[in-house]
Amino acid sequence: MKQTILFIINPISGVGKKGDLPDIIKENLDLAMFDYSIAYTEYKKHAKEIAYEASMKGVDIVCAVGGDGSVHEVGTALIGTQTKLAIIPCGSGNGLARHLGISMEIPEAIQCINKNEFIRMDTVLVNDKPFLGIGGYGFDAHIAKKFDTYHKRGFWSYVKLVIQEFKNYRPINVSISLNGETRDMPVFLCTIANASEFGNGFVVSPNSSITDGKIELCLLKPFSAWFAPGLVYRFFKRSSHHSKFFEIISFQKARIKLSQKIAHYDGEPFDVREDLNVEVVPHSLTILKGTH
Repeated sequence: MKQTILFIINPISGVGKKGDLPDIIKENLDLAMFDYSIAYTEYKKHAKEIAYEASMKGVDIVCAVGGDGSVHEVGTALIGTQTKLAIIPCGSGNGLARHLGISMEIPEAIQCINKNEFIRMDTVLVNDKPFLGIGGYGFDAHIAKKFDTYHKRGFWSYVKLVIQEFKNYRPINVSISLNGETRDMPVFLCTIANASEFGNGFVVSPNSSITDGKIELCLLKPFSAWFAPGLVYRFFKRSSHHSKFFEIISFQKARIKLSQKIAHYDGEPFDVREDLNVEVVPHSLTILKGTH
């Protein structure tokens, strides 16, 4: 019996034209294995609505075609359901897809689906908000909020924004209670990592696993601008944890108090409360894995 798969396409995510996607899907999907349909998002959070409805109808697989925001919307709608998540990465960062080893080439990503290899991944819950890969409350949250309304998408637009905002950014103060200890400190980044990277090879937590029942708290302490190039180099070389400014702590539950109440979850900006309860939800989402 064939499996059913729904492709949810965000036509404005990332860069490049999406008009030829239906033909690419038809050419590369194994039609002996799958009956498929396509839906297009028309507004923010539309993907979440479509994905949830699909899971209620018993669709076997819902595929997010877009960037990290699309993956966030679709994936969080499927947490705790029997419906599996697949990803065709078409965004600016594609952090979770890269962690999973899914190809950045659309035909190869579709061929990944044909292999039908899935794992049960952990997700993260912060108060009432779930996310899949990476969440943060420092400079990354500040950038996510700015980028959300930035006039142009794509990697180089993101880089330009980071450079522009870095010189005036001031660290936030956090109070962190985890593993029986409370610490108050200023931080440049306060990142919760379930997966390993933000996207584009910028790896914040090299050893994070999405199936180990744990998440990592990644703290980048304030540093002089002189050290910025070296830190950036470390992130791209998967060696940030060796920096004297960086600390990674594994945990299952924590409380975090913020001086600045903005966050990003999977790259999507959110306004949040001052007090956050953070916990891992083990093996709560079935997701396609890549082949490399």
